[in-house]
Amino acid sequence: MAFANKILLKISSALVSILGSLILVFFIIYLLPGDPVLSMLDPATATPDMVESLRKELGLNQPLYVQFTEYFTNVLHGDFGQSLVNSEPVLPKILEHFPATLALTVVSAVLSVVIGITFGVLSAIYRNKWIDFIARLIGLFGISMPTFWSGILLILIFSIYLNWFPAMGSDGWETLVLPSLSLGFVGAGLIIRMVRNSMLEVINEQFIITLRAKGLSERVVMYRHALRNALIPAITIIGLNIGELMAGTVVIETVFSRQGIGRIVADAIMAKDLPVIQGVVFFSAIVYVIVNFLVDLSYAIIDPRVRRSH
Repeated sequence: MAFANKILLKISSALVSILGSLILVFFIIYLLPGDPVLSMLDPATATPDMVESLRKELGLNQPLYVQFTEYFTNVLHGDFGQSLVNSEPVLPKILEHFPATLALTVVSAVLSVVIGITFGVLSAIYRNKWIDFIARLIGLFGISMPTFWSGILLILIFSIYLNWFPAMGSDGWETLVLPSLSLGFVGAGLIIRMVRNSMLEVINEQFIITLRAKGLSERVVMYRHALRNALIPAITIIGLNIGELMAGTVVIETVFSRQGIGRIVADAIMAKDLPVIQGVVFFSAIVYVIVNFLVDLSYAIIDPRVRRSH
């Protein structure tokens, strides 16, 4: 019962976070410098009638509380507004392109977790040896190299010189390889460092020494007991990494010309299409909150002590 109450508390916290995201998204237009209506129009050709017409279209001529109430009600009904460029509904447009971004994010996350945990564990087990040096070097490059730079390098090597994978597009698994590597490499660097440090701490714990004294093989001690305990702090980084990967899709989908929500928001920024920007930001916030909620629940699965404590 106590654990169920904990889940309800987490759900309530997630709903509050989503509501806070909605409020921030709504006030984006008021946080921007200058008049948001004037920023959407061409100052050279905009007339007072055009400015007033757009202001009425966006509802910006109404009191602030009326605007927020209307926006909040529309969002509850799945209405994220309409694009100022082509008058298309924002939410269907997001849902149409979200599968491409989801596939890129999931594959990138899987690559970052596999690479990060593998090299993090090997780096800790073979500390100060050549594999440790390679793992730390991979982690350093992953953290310090910008995604657009690594993406361009991958295109040059694997698309132009070797002609192994396509450089652009979002059709087929081949188009996922290079952008996923470029995006997942960043997350892998963070996970390598976290897993390495956690493993080094766990290896020196008393229960690991006891397990070795009982005659358990080194493989069982490391991978069944040490790694499971070392993953607890690493899960937090993995959960946060999902949000970083979704944010990174804006750059990666632009570099590789993929049609996802990252590309949508990049085009909307260039076109000053505010409803689309608000819709994509709020939709991404919902996904991020859901992912972190699932990460919190995974603690109890990986570490039974967390479940028993509740």
